[in-house]
Amino acid sequence: MADWSLVVARKDIERSPSEHVFSRPDPRLAGLVRTYAAHTFPNTEPTPWRVTPLTVLTVVLDLEAPQRRLPDGTDLPSCPVLGLRDRPLDLEQAGVARGVSITLTPPGAYALFGLPLKELANETVPLADLLRVDLLRERLAEADGWPERFRLLDAYLLGRVARGPALSGQVEGAWHRLMSSPVSVGALAEASGWTRQHFHARFREQIGLAPRTVARIARLNRAALLLARPEPPSLAAVAHVCGYVDQPHLNRDFRTLTGCTPTDYRTGG
Repeated sequence: MADWSLVVARKDIERSPSEHVFSRPDPRLAGLVRTYAAHTFPNTEPTPWRVTPLTVLTVVLDLEAPQRRLPDGTDLPSCPVLGLRDRPLDLEQAGVARGVSITLTPPGAYALFGLPLKELANETVPLADLLRVDLLRERLAEADGWPERFRLLDAYLLGRVARGPALSGQVEGAWHRLMSSPVSVGALAEASGWTRQHFHARFREQIGLAPRTVARIARLNRAALLLARPEPPSLAAVAHVCGYVDQPHLNRDFRTLTGCTPTDYRTGG
């Protein structure tokens, strides 16, 4: 999988026996749905997780829901939807967990949910508040294995996103440019034909975060993918390739957005 995933407390997770199955969605969902990641965890003790900022939204379809709890004691809902974030999300998970995580690009999430993604930014929302999925969950639970479940997800999502709304052309174009390479927000605003203030407002309303914040997260995600390689480049090389001013800038951004240093992330510390 090319997506950067999220666990900083990696050693704790590795000590918990689990099964994972990954799949790519139907090619017709390209650009809208990024990945399927099925998971099965046994009845584990409370384990810390950290969800770091990504350029995708995540839907967790629980077939067996664990207990997920925030540090302040608040319980998270089953089948949570995680909007784009500009800060880490710390939580604790315990018990049996079986389900599948679906990552959606903002164009895919906008089409699927039919609402401005600003309403989901930095939030964890019950999927039931956005979609009726009881029948889908029943069919997934009864299916014969994960390949069949992935096919059911393809069919459901193809039917939904084909009828869903689209981002404005200017916002979607800016999104794709931010994902493909470093680009200044001023250049994006100029290309949109809008004033900079109007561009910022429309982008944040439809995507969920300001364009400068999305650019920062995209740069961090590119750095993390490089660091996750079996033989990663030096930190100085990663900083240069990803467009950071220097290595200390990379270190500061990494710590702010993930809560750990690039070295800790690379070594699993």
